[in-house]
Amino acid sequence: MKIALITDTHWGVRNDNVAFLDNSKKFLDEIFFPSIRDNGISTVIHLGDLVDRRKYININTARRMREDFLTPMRENALDVHIIAGNHDTYYKNTNEVNALRELTTSYDFKIYDKFPQEVEFDNTIILMTPWICDENRKLSFEKIRSTPSPILMGHLELAGFEMYRGSIVSHGDDRNLFDKFDLVCSGHYHHRSSSGNIHYLGSPAEYTWSDYNDDRGFHIFDTETRELTFISNPYSMFKKVWYNDKFQSMVDKIDVNQYKDCIVKVI
Repeated sequence: MKIALITDTHWGVRNDNVAFLDNSKKFLDEIFFPSIRDNGISTVIHLGDLVDRRKYININTARRMREDFLTPMRENALDVHIIAGNHDTYYKNTNEVNALRELTTSYDFKIYDKFPQEVEFDNTIILMTPWICDENRKLSFEKIRSTPSPILMGHLELAGFEMYRGSIVSHGDDRNLFDKFDLVCSGHYHHRSSSGNIHYLGSPAEYTWSDYNDDRGFHIFDTETRELTFISNPYSMFKKVWYNDKFQSMVDKIDVNQYKDCIVKVI
């Protein structure tokens, strides 16, 4: 069985900039949903941070998220599972109030927002682990220690990994707490990286200049082989253009159309 894994979509990023919404739609329409169809995938797991702001959501962003992402998944009859991330929760010490419960109630999606839960996919048990906060920390780690599941998917904050390329996080939980698992897949850090059994899947798109020229996309997980296959997002939001204005011919050769609706540094 193949499962599509996507995380950190951050709907509403960059102050609800429409260009980022349009870039997301292009990725979804031309890469994400076609790849799902081509691979015969019927299950999607979102590993947290569906939305960008914890306190509220812009009306247009909510509409675009519904029309571009949530409704197409329902129309494609996908079995959707969404894990709560830290940006999805209103409070910092509890996941009780969250965007998933408020914005996806009209969809038949499975939501994991309180404690880790074991879910079986094609005879493979996966421990779905929402954002660990003060309220659920004790019970979460009790479940992590006791579960027979060989695979964990969640929204974890572990020390020693890169949030962005070259920026290593010094705080967070000890990665050794997850040594028992054959495979750990997590959202939260936007740079895609792997170390041992732990894989941070990264965001599907670029959101800041820290993401420039850093591969983004989503993954396909095969429950039989335990393999993760990365599907790249070719649509970059951040671009650089170099020119020397002493040579007009060099300037004339620049194809400005490729920079439309992008954030550009002119050098």
